[in-house]
Amino acid sequence: MRKFGIVALVFLLWGCSEVAVTGRKQLKLLPDSMMTEMGLSNYSTYLSENKGNLVSAGTQVDMVKRVGNKIAAAVGQYLTQNGLGSQVSNYKWEFNLVKDDTTANAWCMPGGKVVVYTGLLPITQSEAGLAVVMGHEIAHAIASHGNERMSQGMLAQFGTVALDIATAKSDPKIKNIFMTSVGVGTQLGVLLPFSRLQESEADKMGLIFMAMAGYDPNESVAFWQRMSNASGGMEPPQFLSTHPSSDKRAADLQAYIPEAMKYYVKQ
Repeated sequence: MRKFGIVALVFLLWGCSEVAVTGRKQLKLLPDSMMTEMGLSNYSTYLSENKGNLVSAGTQVDMVKRVGNKIAAAVGQYLTQNGLGSQVSNYKWEFNLVKDDTTANAWCMPGGKVVVYTGLLPITQSEAGLAVVMGHEIAHAIASHGNERMSQGMLAQFGTVALDIATAKSDPKIKNIFMTSVGVGTQLGVLLPFSRLQESEADKMGLIFMAMAGYDPNESVAFWQRMSNASGGMEPPQFLSTHPSSDKRAADLQAYIPEAMKYYVKQ
Protein backbone atom coordinates (compact mmCIF):
# COMPACT_ATOMS: atom_id res chain seq x y z
CA MET A 1 0.00 0.00 0.00
CA ARG A 2 2.85 2.38 0.82
CA LYS A 3 4.41 1.98 -2.63
CA PHE A 4 1.05 2.34 -4.35
CA GLY A 5 0.32 5.54 -2.42
CA ILE A 6 3.67 7.07 -3.38
CA VAL A 7 3.23 6.23 -7.05
CA ALA A 8 -0.31 7.63 -7.08
CA LEU A 9 0.86 10.84 -5.45
CA VAL A 10 3.69 11.22 -7.97
CA PHE A 11 1.39 10.86 -10.98
CA LEU A 12 -1.14 13.24 -9.43
CA LEU A 13 1.47 15.94 -8.89
CA TRP A 14 3.16 15.33 -12.25
CA GLY A 15 0.13 16.68 -14.06
CA CYS A 16 -0.31 19.72 -11.81
CA SER A 17 2.14 22.02 -13.55
CA GLU A 18 3.35 22.87 -17.03
CA VAL A 19 6.50 24.67 -18.11
CA ALA A 20 5.90 28.09 -19.67
CA VAL A 21 6.65 28.18 -23.43
CA THR A 22 7.13 24.41 -23.89
CA GLY A 23 4.03 23.11 -22.07
CA ARG A 24 5.96 20.13 -20.71
CA LYS A 25 4.44 18.49 -17.63
CA GLN A 26 6.70 18.83 -14.63
CA LEU A 27 6.87 17.69 -11.03
CA LYS A 28 6.78 20.48 -8.45
CA LEU A 29 6.45 19.57 -4.79
CA LEU A 30 7.24 23.03 -3.41
CA PRO A 31 5.24 26.26 -3.77
CA ASP A 32 6.91 28.69 -6.19
CA SER A 33 6.51 31.36 -3.52
CA MET A 34 8.77 29.32 -1.23
CA MET A 35 11.37 28.94 -3.97
CA THR A 36 11.28 32.68 -4.60
CA GLU A 37 11.68 33.43 -0.90
CA MET A 38 14.63 31.06 -0.70
CA GLY A 39 16.14 32.68 -3.80
CA LEU A 40 15.91 36.18 -2.38
CA SER A 41 17.37 35.12 0.94
CA ASN A 42 20.24 33.12 -0.53
CA TYR A 43 21.06 35.86 -3.03
CA SER A 44 21.37 38.39 -0.25
CA THR A 45 23.71 36.05 1.60
CA TYR A 46 25.75 35.45 -1.55
CA LEU A 47 26.22 39.17 -2.18
CA SER A 48 27.23 39.73 1.43
CA GLU A 49 29.82 36.97 1.29
CA ASN A 50 31.18 38.12 -2.08
CA LYS A 51 30.90 41.90 -1.76
CA GLY A 52 34.66 42.24 -2.31
CA ASN A 53 34.25 40.73 -5.77
CA LEU A 54 31.23 42.72 -6.90
CA VAL A 55 31.96 45.02 -9.82
CA SER A 56 30.11 48.23 -9.00
CA ALA A 57 30.67 50.37 -12.08
CA GLY A 58 31.99 50.38 -15.64
CA THR A 59 30.93 49.49 -19.15
CA GLN A 60 30.72 45.76 -18.38
CA VAL A 61 28.38 46.36 -15.44
CA ASP A 62 26.25 48.65 -17.58
CA MET A 63 26.05 45.98 -20.27
CA VAL A 64 25.01 43.24 -17.82
CA LYS A 65 22.26 45.42 -16.37
CA ARG A 66 21.10 46.59 -19.80
CA VAL A 67 20.85 43.08 -21.25
CA GLY A 68 19.25 41.74 -18.08
CA ASN A 69 16.59 44.43 -17.93
CA LYS A 70 15.72 43.97 -21.62
CA ILE A 71 15.30 40.23 -21.18
CA ALA A 72 13.31 40.69 -17.96
CA ALA A 73 10.96 43.04 -19.82
CA ALA A 74 10.63 40.48 -22.64
CA VAL A 75 9.85 37.73 -20.13
CA GLY A 76 7.14 39.85 -18.55
CA GLN A 77 5.69 40.66 -21.97
CA TYR A 78 5.69 37.03 -23.10
CA LEU A 79 4.10 35.73 -19.91
CA THR A 80 1.47 38.48 -19.84
CA GLN A 81 0.53 37.79 -23.46
CA ASN A 82 0.05 34.14 -22.55
CA GLY A 83 -1.96 34.74 -19.40
CA LEU A 84 0.96 33.90 -17.10
CA GLY A 85 1.94 37.36 -15.91
CA SER A 86 1.34 36.47 -12.26
CA GLN A 87 4.24 34.02 -12.50
CA VAL A 88 6.73 36.88 -12.15
CA SER A 89 4.58 39.33 -10.18
CA ASN A 90 6.73 38.85 -7.09
CA TYR A 91 10.07 38.86 -8.93
CA LYS A 92 12.53 41.56 -7.90
CA TRP A 93 14.94 41.63 -10.80
CA GLU A 94 18.58 42.38 -10.03
CA PHE A 95 21.69 41.89 -12.15
CA ASN A 96 25.22 41.85 -10.77
CA LEU A 97 28.65 41.29 -12.26
CA VAL A 98 31.11 39.36 -10.09
CA LYS A 99 34.87 39.50 -10.60
CA ASP A 100 36.00 35.94 -11.32
CA ASP A 101 38.00 35.64 -14.52
CA THR A 102 38.33 31.86 -14.22
CA THR A 103 34.58 31.17 -14.18
CA ALA A 104 32.71 31.34 -17.50
CA ASN A 105 29.25 31.15 -16.02
CA ALA A 106 26.09 32.96 -14.93
CA TRP A 107 23.02 31.98 -12.94
CA CYS A 108 19.55 33.17 -11.97
CA MET A 109 17.88 32.34 -8.69
CA PRO A 110 14.10 32.05 -8.36
CA GLY A 111 12.85 35.59 -7.84
CA GLY A 112 14.94 37.14 -10.61
CA LYS A 113 18.33 37.53 -8.92
CA VAL A 114 21.09 37.15 -11.52
CA VAL A 115 24.88 36.94 -11.35
CA VAL A 116 27.28 37.02 -14.29
CA TYR A 117 30.97 36.20 -13.79
CA THR A 118 33.61 38.23 -15.60
CA GLY A 119 35.15 35.04 -16.98
CA LEU A 120 32.12 34.65 -19.22
CA LEU A 121 32.49 37.98 -21.04
CA PRO A 122 35.48 37.07 -23.25
CA ILE A 123 33.35 34.24 -24.66
CA THR A 124 30.09 36.15 -25.03
CA GLN A 125 32.05 38.98 -26.75
CA SER A 126 28.97 41.15 -27.30
CA GLU A 127 25.58 42.10 -25.89
CA ALA A 128 23.92 39.52 -28.11
CA GLY A 129 26.30 36.82 -26.89
CA LEU A 130 25.59 37.79 -23.29
CA ALA A 131 21.86 37.72 -24.04
CA VAL A 132 22.20 34.06 -25.07
CA VAL A 133 23.46 33.14 -21.61
CA MET A 134 21.27 35.46 -19.57
CA GLY A 135 18.18 34.42 -21.53
CA HIS A 136 19.04 30.80 -20.82
CA GLU A 137 19.65 31.30 -17.10
CA ILE A 138 16.53 33.40 -16.65
CA ALA A 139 14.58 30.72 -18.51
CA HIS A 140 15.64 28.21 -15.84
CA ALA A 141 13.94 30.36 -13.22
CA ILE A 142 10.83 31.00 -15.33
CA ALA A 143 10.49 27.28 -16.02
CA SER A 144 10.76 26.49 -12.28
CA HIS A 145 13.64 24.13 -12.99
CA GLY A 146 15.07 24.72 -9.51
CA ASN A 147 11.78 23.61 -7.98
CA GLU A 148 11.71 20.60 -10.27
CA ARG A 149 15.26 19.58 -9.38
CA MET A 150 14.56 19.90 -5.66
CA SER A 151 11.34 17.92 -6.07
CA GLN A 152 13.18 15.16 -7.90
CA GLY A 153 15.77 15.00 -5.14
CA MET A 154 13.12 14.95 -2.44
CA LEU A 155 11.19 12.25 -4.25
CA ALA A 156 14.32 10.17 -4.75
CA GLN A 157 15.15 10.44 -1.05
CA PHE A 158 11.59 9.74 0.06
CA GLY A 159 11.37 6.69 -2.18
CA THR A 160 14.69 5.42 -0.85
CA VAL A 161 13.52 5.84 2.75
CA ALA A 162 10.34 3.91 2.00
CA LEU A 163 12.36 1.18 0.34
CA ASP A 164 14.77 1.13 3.28
CA ILE A 165 11.87 0.48 5.65
CA ALA A 166 10.53 -2.24 3.40
CA THR A 167 13.90 -4.02 3.25
CA ALA A 168 15.07 -3.42 6.82
CA LYS A 169 14.90 -7.13 7.56
CA SER A 170 16.82 -8.12 4.44
CA ASP A 171 20.36 -9.41 4.45
CA PRO A 172 22.67 -6.40 5.13
CA LYS A 173 24.99 -7.22 2.23
CA ILE A 174 22.12 -7.54 -0.24
CA LYS A 175 20.59 -4.38 1.16
CA ASN A 176 23.81 -2.36 0.73
CA ILE A 177 24.26 -3.53 -2.84
CA PHE A 178 20.67 -2.75 -3.64
CA MET A 179 20.76 0.69 -2.03
CA THR A 180 23.94 1.54 -3.94
CA SER A 181 22.29 0.39 -7.13
CA VAL A 182 19.29 2.60 -6.44
CA GLY A 183 21.54 5.59 -5.96
CA VAL A 184 23.51 5.03 -9.16
CA GLY A 185 20.43 4.05 -11.11
CA THR A 186 18.57 7.15 -9.98
CA GLN A 187 21.49 9.37 -10.91
CA LEU A 188 22.18 7.93 -14.35
CA GLY A 189 18.69 6.80 -15.23
CA VAL A 190 16.57 9.75 -14.08
CA LEU A 191 18.25 12.82 -12.66
CA LEU A 192 21.04 13.43 -15.18
CA PRO A 193 19.06 12.83 -18.38
CA PHE A 194 16.19 14.91 -17.02
CA SER A 195 18.59 17.72 -16.19
CA ARG A 196 19.84 17.65 -19.78
CA LEU A 197 16.21 18.01 -20.85
CA GLN A 198 15.93 21.06 -18.63
CA GLU A 199 19.07 22.56 -20.16
CA SER A 200 17.77 22.10 -23.70
CA GLU A 201 14.40 23.48 -22.64
CA ALA A 202 16.04 26.59 -21.17
CA ASP A 203 18.02 27.02 -24.40
CA LYS A 204 14.82 27.18 -26.46
CA MET A 205 13.02 29.44 -24.00
CA GLY A 206 16.07 31.66 -23.83
CA LEU A 207 16.05 32.08 -27.60
CA ILE A 208 12.50 33.41 -27.49
CA PHE A 209 13.28 35.77 -24.62
CA MET A 210 16.42 37.17 -26.26
CA ALA A 211 14.58 37.57 -29.57
CA MET A 212 11.79 39.54 -27.92
CA ALA A 213 14.44 41.66 -26.19
CA GLY A 214 15.83 42.64 -29.59
CA TYR A 215 18.80 40.26 -29.87
CA ASP A 216 19.30 38.05 -32.92
CA PRO A 217 18.81 34.36 -31.96
CA ASN A 218 21.38 33.39 -34.61
CA GLU A 219 24.04 34.63 -32.20
CA SER A 220 23.36 31.59 -30.01
CA VAL A 221 25.06 29.19 -32.40
CA ALA A 222 28.22 31.30 -32.63
CA PHE A 223 28.32 31.64 -28.85
CA TRP A 224 28.15 27.90 -28.21
CA GLN A 225 30.77 27.29 -30.84
CA ARG A 226 33.05 29.70 -28.97
CA MET A 227 32.20 27.94 -25.71
CA SER A 228 33.14 24.63 -27.29
CA ASN A 229 36.46 26.07 -28.44
CA ALA A 230 37.10 27.57 -25.01
CA SER A 231 36.63 24.16 -23.40
CA GLY A 232 39.48 22.81 -25.52
CA GLY A 233 37.53 19.66 -26.28
CA MET A 234 37.68 18.63 -22.60
CA GLU A 235 33.93 18.34 -22.04
CA PRO A 236 32.83 15.12 -20.27
CA PRO A 237 30.95 12.44 -22.22
CA GLN A 238 27.42 13.71 -22.75
CA PHE A 239 25.74 10.75 -21.06
CA LEU A 240 27.62 11.62 -17.85
CA SER A 241 27.01 15.36 -18.07
CA THR A 242 24.09 17.42 -16.81
CA HIS A 243 24.60 19.74 -19.78
CA PRO A 244 24.36 18.92 -23.48
CA SER A 245 27.72 19.12 -25.25
CA SER A 246 28.39 22.53 -26.75
CA ASP A 247 28.40 21.06 -30.27
CA LYS A 248 25.03 19.34 -29.79
CA ARG A 249 23.69 22.46 -28.18
CA ALA A 250 24.66 24.55 -31.19
CA ALA A 251 23.01 22.05 -33.54
CA ASP A 252 19.78 21.94 -31.52
CA LEU A 253 19.64 25.72 -31.33
CA GLN A 254 20.20 26.03 -35.07
CA ALA A 255 17.14 23.85 -35.62
CA TYR A 256 15.01 25.99 -33.28
CA ILE A 257 16.10 29.40 -34.61
CA PRO A 258 13.31 29.64 -37.25
CA GLU A 259 10.72 29.42 -34.45
CA ALA A 260 12.53 31.97 -32.30
CA MET A 261 12.85 34.39 -35.21
CA LYS A 262 9.08 34.77 -35.20
CA TYR A 263 9.55 36.72 -31.97
CA TYR A 264 12.55 38.76 -33.10
CA VAL A 265 12.08 42.51 -32.89
CA LYS A 266 15.19 44.20 -34.26
CA GLN A 267 16.22 47.29 -32.31
